[in-house]
Amino acid sequence: MPDDTQDAQAAQDLISGGHLVAKALKAEGVDRIYTLCGGHIIDIYDGCVDEGIEVVDVRHEQVAAHAADGYARITGKPGCAVVTAGPGTTDAVTGVANAFRAESPMLLIGGQGAHTQHKMGSLQDLPHVDMMTPITKFAATVPVTSRVADMVSMAFRECYHGAPGPSFLEIPRDVLDAKVPASTARVPAAGRYRASTRSAGDPEAIEKLADLLVHAERPAILLGSQVWTTRGTEAAIELVRTLNIPAYMNGAGRGTLPPGDPHHFQLSRRYAFSHADVIVIVGTPFDFRMGYGKRLSAAATVVQIDLDYRTVGKNRDIDLGIVGDAGLVLKAVTEAASGRLNGGAARRKEWLEELRAAERTAIEKRLPLLKSDASPIHPYRLVSEINDFLTEDSVYIGDGGDIVTFSGQVVQPKSPGHWMDPGPLGTLGVGVPFVLAAKQARPDKEVVALFGDGAFSLTGWDFETLVRYDLPFVGIVGNNSSMNQIRYGQAAKYGKDRERVGNTLGDVHYDKFAQMLGGYGEEVRDPADIGPALRRARESGKPSLINVWVDPDAYAPGTMNQTMYK
Repeated sequence: MPDDTQDAQAAQDLISGGHLVAKALKAEGVDRIYTLCGGHIIDIYDGCVDEGIEVVDVRHEQVAAHAADGYARITGKPGCAVVTAGPGTTDAVTGVANAFRAESPMLLIGGQGAHTQHKMGSLQDLPHVDMMTPITKFAATVPVTSRVADMVSMAFRECYHGAPGPSFLEIPRDVLDAKVPASTARVPAAGRYRASTRSAGDPEAIEKLADLLVHAERPAILLGSQVWTTRGTEAAIELVRTLNIPAYMNGAGRGTLPPGDPHHFQLSRRYAFSHADVIVIVGTPFDFRMGYGKRLSAAATVVQIDLDYRTVGKNRDIDLGIVGDAGLVLKAVTEAASGRLNGGAARRKEWLEELRAAERTAIEKRLPLLKSDASPIHPYRLVSEINDFLTEDSVYIGDGGDIVTFSGQVVQPKSPGHWMDPGPLGTLGVGVPFVLAAKQARPDKEVVALFGDGAFSLTGWDFETLVRYDLPFVGIVGNNSSMNQIRYGQAAKYGKDRERVGNTLGDVHYDKFAQMLGGYGEEVRDPADIGPALRRARESGKPSLINVWVDPDAYAPGTMNQTMYK
């Protein structure tokens, strides 16, 4: 073979680090990455083009990371964001931290200066791995080009160790750009480099829980985010219907049961947890949302089911803990209870009626506000109109403080996996990136997003990205020109004369902002105009913002009950 032919063949057998990244992403089933360009990472783009992976470019790296998180929640596949070194990676920290607390599997790939310039002060050089280690399940530097695909696959594997979460990989520029013989680079085959992590739990514990539920007179179950994470919706529905158990839902678990289902409860949770004899907590930690476990009756038998051993029994003693996949555990419990005293279902009729009465009392108490014709518009009226507007195909996204706290009491998604909020980190700014991810992953779904005006301001410029990618959605800004959740706390702690320190925003016309960027915008000041405005936004076929002026002096009960203000 002539030398020039041999040289050509050798060149064809070489592969760069960026192309190895793309091959590993494709093996994991990733079909798009979210990114903001930088010189350290462009070889990954080149590889993605060859592998048919879409490169979605945004205006801020925080948006890229939040979008990767949102993509994972919607699809059940891990998301991926790719950012440059230094400020590119630090800009993405908030998105990674949010995914960490929300148990969302995603991979952030960050650039880094060349190995040959290590500790020399290269452009954008920072100790990324040290910064990312506390907020990821895995963080590492890729040492050599031949290990690139192998370590991408390793990072994805670690995303699913226990409860899901994010991983971080830093790839130095010379490692990414270098080419190595393809034969020396390990590229794990799709579906063959990580084991199933699904577990149905300890069989003895399953039997014990089945016995507890069969003999319980006043059981209650909380279906948390892990029900959706594990795609355990059908198993959860079968258990509550078969055993006649009232169900409460939080986080991504909202929508497990449709509104109107006889086992769907929302407003009587505190009453139920105070009076139940058996309480089952599924896929939800005893964190601030649960009063660190103190909101559960001390006399109740408490059972906790979670993917992560470290979460079970944390902050509160329990009577039974089961580590496993929510869907598989609940299915096994239903099967174990089958045929035993009719599952105990018959004796619970009065208990469900008691809780339904508590629900009616709560609804009637706030009904005047849900129907209020006041101007400025009461937030309860706004979220009530949004709830009425949703269809079975509407994915609802909440991004804000006080306004989204209002919505949590009223808005009821009508299908599983149709509720998205930041999760326990309480991160503002997730709304636009979640819309981006949700609409790209599920173009057949309508996306409806409620923003606080403060929350929208954090990542709102990527509304332009939604216009650029032609991703219509119905957006609503509950505008009170304030960071109202904090304002309430300041007034409560320091008095009304100091309630406006550092929390007051300008009167921004977000409807005009949307129009300026090529979307649909409309202003609403009369509550009677909310519904028609939402329908016009839907019919516009564009990314939209309905700017609704809400009463700045109305606070959600959840805001007023926060322990940090007491």
